[in-house]
Amino acid sequence: MRFTFICREKLSKAGSRVAIIGAGPAGLGAAGYLACRGYEVEVYDKLPLPGGLMVFAIPPWRISKDAVLNGAKELEESFGVKFILKTKVYLGNVVRRDEGDDFIEKIMPLDKLIDEYDAVIVATGTWESKLPKLPGVESRGVTTALAYLYKHRIYELGLTSRRPGDGERVIVIGGGHSAIDAAEQALNNGSYPYLVYRRTIKEAPAGVYEFMKAASAGINVIELASPMEIVAEGGIVKGVKFQRMKLGSLDETGRPKPIPIPGSEFFIEADAVIFATGEVATPPFNINEEGILNKLNIRVSKEGNIEVLKEGLSINQRVYVAGDVARGPSRIGPALGMGLQVARKVDYILQARAGKLALVAR
Repeated sequence: MRFTFICREKLSKAGSRVAIIGAGPAGLGAAGYLACRGYEVEVYDKLPLPGGLMVFAIPPWRISKDAVLNGAKELEESFGVKFILKTKVYLGNVVRRDEGDDFIEKIMPLDKLIDEYDAVIVATGTWESKLPKLPGVESRGVTTALAYLYKHRIYELGLTSRRPGDGERVIVIGGGHSAIDAAEQALNNGSYPYLVYRRTIKEAPAGVYEFMKAASAGINVIELASPMEIVAEGGIVKGVKFQRMKLGSLDETGRPKPIPIPGSEFFIEADAVIFATGEVATPPFNINEEGILNKLNIRVSKEGNIEVLKEGLSINQRVYVAGDVARGPSRIGPALGMGLQVARKVDYILQARAGKLALVAR
């Protein structure tokens, strides 16, 4: 996977330094573009290897970790990109809430980077999972798709000696690619997985094809069912109580709204329950500290995404934003594309500041 596909070799030095926070698809895409344009690029990431979710969550049968790591190696060895790993860039009181924080060895203040570099691109992605507020959700054996997949990836990479275990029966709840990945992982582990979605597979974000492929592989796909309660004994999960659903009128997402059917409850026994019910953006600052937002002149949405202006500029005109931290969870292609888009904007602005071209609105 080449991140420098716009060039074969680095141009003469541009004379500016750019910091990129996050080594996922958006960050690596931006790094490749700017390295090709001759900038001194330094990429900060909290994990011990670059690649983000491509290496530390997505299963190897969906995307090759070696291809991603080789692409990052090319950035480093042939284009001079510097990776500063095991380093969390953050401003404010650090809340250790995200997957991957266990590898952090150093905290780098965000405002320090803003002062030291000519531009900063934030591409920190979505590393915090959402859990529904259900009875029993805190039971042992309940986890999120991101946490589940992450544990498998760090074991495969030799970064931990603790082999993840599932049990005989696994319930995965959700309709996106993370749900598919988690169910396929459980199947590969030798478990018997259920994949439960509250709408039909026609409305599932992962698409009909992925669900049909999962079903043909041996995953038990259940449509139109929503969890009501995690059933546990002694704090250990024993299964999930579900309720059948029917589809109503369109909701704010443009999909039919799932409506509970009274008296349709049923129970599925399980040794593990995995919620693939979405992730939220993880900006490099504490969004609950108003003083920080005012200091940086940055705004965040109610979902936690950094609000951006046209073409990836954040409200702070020295800081740019790319990928899922701005748009919310997406796929690799859109995240990479936004990284390239923002890198082009950074290149244009820095050249204009240096007097190399006329600064006009684009």
